[in-house]
Amino acid sequence: MSETHAQTVPFVRDTMLPPADPPVREAGTVRWLRQNLFSGPLNTVLTVLGVLIVWFLVSHFWDWFAHSVWNAGSLAECRRIIAETWGEGARGACWAVIRERWNQYVFGFYPVELYWRPTMTFGLLFVALAPVLFSESAAIRRVVLGIATVLTLWLMVTLNAPALWLVFAAAVLIGALLISERRPAWLLVFSVLYPLMGVWFLWGGSAWGPAMVLVGPALGWLAWRLVGRVSGLLATVAALVVPLVWWTLFAGDAARDAESLVSLSIPAVASDRFGGFLLSITIGVSGIAMSLPLGIVLALARRSDMVLVKTLAVMFIEFIRGVPLIALLFVASLLLNYFLPPGTTFDIILRVIIMVTLFSAAYMAEVIRGGLAALPRGQYEAADALGLDYWKAQRLIVLPQALKISIPGIVSTFIGMFKDTTLVTFVGLYDPLKSMSDAVRASTSWKGIYWEPYIFVGFIFFLICFGMSRYSMYLERRLARDHR
Repeated sequence: MSETHAQTVPFVRDTMLPPADPPVREAGTVRWLRQNLFSGPLNTVLTVLGVLIVWFLVSHFWDWFAHSVWNAGSLAECRRIIAETWGEGARGACWAVIRERWNQYVFGFYPVELYWRPTMTFGLLFVALAPVLFSESAAIRRVVLGIATVLTLWLMVTLNAPALWLVFAAAVLIGALLISERRPAWLLVFSVLYPLMGVWFLWGGSAWGPAMVLVGPALGWLAWRLVGRVSGLLATVAALVVPLVWWTLFAGDAARDAESLVSLSIPAVASDRFGGFLLSITIGVSGIAMSLPLGIVLALARRSDMVLVKTLAVMFIEFIRGVPLIALLFVASLLLNYFLPPGTTFDIILRVIIMVTLFSAAYMAEVIRGGLAALPRGQYEAADALGLDYWKAQRLIVLPQALKISIPGIVSTFIGMFKDTTLVTFVGLYDPLKSMSDAVRASTSWKGIYWEPYIFVGFIFFLICFGMSRYSMYLERRLARDHR
């Protein structure tokens, strides 16, 4: 022991030191700034440049927003109020135009006494979407339906909706809220019926028309069951042909006969009365709902081993992608009538919805085809090993994974299509961005107003598109299965 040097004996502390505060540069706000804004020379330059841009925008436009006028009857009155309040030469935004003409930006030229109908229609839209978009989250579904119920009923009361329709809307909304707590899948029945109900609520007329449209699938199913005993191929053909024959030859007369017996009509509204966000949302929701399934079919057809099917799909997709949307809208507006029988009337909004759907479906097909190509070959081989036929393999194994991969591209296509609804101004419809702003400026009271309508419409478009983007992120997180 006496020969052991003191430095060879390890030192063991038997008491704890009191905790010390971290260095100032490694804690709090200073640490966050160093890590996020000044982590290197390039980030420092970008941060300084961003601050300069923000300072430039605020210094040049703050007074314009700060001097805003919300209560005035004309642009001249706005300018007079700004001059009296802030002095000669001052500038300011005249948001009074939005306060005075908000109804035109929202409803277009829809009859004022019927504003409650599109309000109820879009309130019920959330009931139709809830079991589809929020099937896995009861909490989110409860919040969405609760807010939709309160806002829809409050707006309908404000817009002087008839008591009967107010009771109907309350029964559907509150009933959906209660059903969603225990049997959310039951709401899918309403989701299937909603498109026909929405058409009737918005355009009005007889309810027997949409009812007779529902008869078509019922007859097709009956034909499939009867002919299926003879041949599966003939049963499929019959299931497609019978509804088409019914809709083309018999549905119209049957609806008129039923209306003459029992009248179920509400005041009709012509398509030229639609405008503003009512028109954009109608076209956008219809296009989104129809372009996704059509895009899936086109993507599968393009990857098909059948030469004719693949060739037709490639020709359709490449043609649509190679032609501007404006050209297709002009075809729908002007040239389509030349290919229809004399005396045939084809609603302009319906024609635009069809062209927008086909245009979006072509891009959707390529997005989904990318998701299909990204799947490993082993997934297809696993489906074959399980003995699944083509459609079962696609439905149970391939498409769920491909659609999950394609979510960002699908939602981006939806957002682009919704923004493209403003192009309908070139075929004589009143979009909220240009045509409706021009209609407002046609009044002598608001002649010369420019930036305020564009900022307002752009802000509403941003809110809707941002909502779709956030839902896309939520869906990606919910469907994430990697590394679990």
